[in-house]
This record gives sequence, C-alpha cells and structure tokens, in this order.
Amino acid sequence: MAKKVQKPQKCINVDEARELHDNWCKKRGKRLQKKLGFEDAREFHWSVAELEEYLAYVKQESEEQGIKDPGIRVYLGAYSESKCKMKKGYSTLFFAATGSRPGASGKDGGDPENNYDIPAFNRGGSGNPPFDY
Repeated sequence: MAKKVQKPQKCINVDEARELHDNWCKKRGKRLQKKLGFEDAREFHWSVAELEEYLAYVKQESEEQGIKDPGIRVYLGAYSESKCKMKKGYSTLFFAATGSRPGASGKDGGDPENNYDIPAFNRGGSGNPPFDY
C-alpha cells in the first residue's frame, strides 16, 4: 500500500481561493476588459501528468547542473496578436525553472535566480469564456 501524502502547508481553502479570484476579477479583470475590448484569459489548465513530467525534467536537469533545490517561478505573459489563435493577444502563464548553482546566492541573496538552461513550460488550456473559481 502506498504511503499517504500529507496536505501541503501552503494549501488554501475554497473560500480563500474564491476571494483571491473574485478580487482579481473585480479589481483587475473589469479594467482589463474595458481597456482591451474583450474578456482576457484568467485561468489556465495543465494535466497532473504534464506538470509531473515538467517537474521531473527540471529535477533531472538541475541535478545534472549541481543544483540541489530547484524551484519553479510562475510568470504572466501575453501572446502577440499574430501568434494568438483568436488574434487578440490573450494572457498566458508559463513556468520557469529556478535554482542557484553551487556558490551562487540568488537575487539579493534570497530568491534563486532563473535557470535559463532549462526551457520554460507553457501551452496550457484556458476557458473561453474563462471558468470562475
């Protein structure tokens, strides 16, 4: 029988997640929609298998580079209109591997630097219109 995995400490409950999403929609989403002239993407989807595959790749490549504790940084991005299927330039998210090489201390001695030797991860799905949390 497999060992039961404990809930991570950084999990938030449904009410907290809804509050975060509602705040974004009320404080940013309406302004963006007015400025852009369309409802932009605001939620993105990857399967667990896709995420596990990328995380395993980051771990493997980082280990080969001598990075002991790699991480992932999440960035907001936007497609250029010419590369967007709907020709609007929708928002996207992408993941970037992080990890300071031995002897480096990261940005300002704290957060690890981006590892540009490992490709970023993108191309998730998004609801149109977006799904509310």
